[in-house]
Amino acid sequence: MKNRFSDWLPEIAGWRQHLHRRPEILFDTHETAAFVARTLRDMGCDDVQEGIGRTGVVGLIHGRAGPGRCIGLRADMDALPITEATGADYASEIPGRMHACGHDDHTAMLLGAARYLVETRAFDGTVALIFQPAEEGGGGGREMVADGMLERFAIAEVYGMHNWPGLELGTFAIRPGPFFAATDIFNIEVAGQGGHAAKPHETVDATVVAAQIVTALQTLASRVVDPVRQVVVSVTGLRSSSDTYNVIPEAVEMKGTVRTLDPATRDLVEDRIAQICEGIAAAHGARVKIRYERNYPVMANHDRETGFAAEAARAVAGDCAEADLVMGGEDFAYMLDARPGAYILVGNGDSAPLHSPVFDFSDAAIPAGCSWWVELAQRRLPLARATTVDP
Repeated sequence: MKNRFSDWLPEIAGWRQHLHRRPEILFDTHETAAFVARTLRDMGCDDVQEGIGRTGVVGLIHGRAGPGRCIGLRADMDALPITEATGADYASEIPGRMHACGHDDHTAMLLGAARYLVETRAFDGTVALIFQPAEEGGGGGREMVADGMLERFAIAEVYGMHNWPGLELGTFAIRPGPFFAATDIFNIEVAGQGGHAAKPHETVDATVVAAQIVTALQTLASRVVDPVRQVVVSVTGLRSSSDTYNVIPEAVEMKGTVRTLDPATRDLVEDRIAQICEGIAAAHGARVKIRYERNYPVMANHDRETGFAAEAARAVAGDCAEADLVMGGEDFAYMLDARPGAYILVGNGDSAPLHSPVFDFSDAAIPAGCSWWVELAQRRLPLARATTVDP
């Protein structure tokens, strides 16, 4: 199987590089979705549905016995608002947009697997190829689930894959249970009383209040949450109502993120942020307004399906490592909340980190990624009489 994908590597890498040149953001993936849908139809998918979850695409491939039990294989399509600095021949042609997380390669590898599955159909049932927009903050996974995708195509299980810098090229890693963190965001507005910088006693200094809040929020991890429970609280921006040196501002705004791996810790941190902010503000005679928004939930792999995914990885690469916990978010969580399934990492080797302006996917990992998709599909939808086919 990997030999076949090695033969097809120039074509699949060509798809990837085409997508890399034309990155699209969030749900504005119209050109990408059209390319995916056209490619799926050209290769002979039995059905291709567009506009799911706004701009998502689902392609269906039936096995030799026709439609039957259905599993979903998901790839994300969207890029990031980052200016590319790779200098690659296929670098982004759209200023300020870049495939800095490798969603171009996820899409291309799933298209490569689709080609193999269409040609061989060495499975019984249906494979649903899910191409999702807006993973990078837009909740495209949530939108596709809300649009009834899982019910419409009777998807019984769902699987996802992400490239991973630092993991040996073409190898795999996975873990059962919580894997990627819940990612919440907050905005805190501190209102005081402004005045002249020479007369701070006549003011309620919102900057001082905000600084104490920033410091106090660090105690959530060190003194509030059980040390064996993971939590990351980051204040990622501060802005005052004044840009003048000799004015104490009336107001300061802060923004940040909270990342947790279990519901109890998530609830505790949300409550204590409010208590800390209100207590410090009251102590200084200031007022505080807090907006806390729950974003992606914890992405947790199902135990049984994690085993299936790992078995497929071992069949392709000879081994499957235990992955570390990841405090980043992943909206495949919405699909795993609705159906059993698992999410796996495929190694991108010694590359720049994800979301870096110099990140690039190694096309040499394509045969392993494509092979994993096919191996998984054939194992989860086995032929009634086992047959080995390699076109």
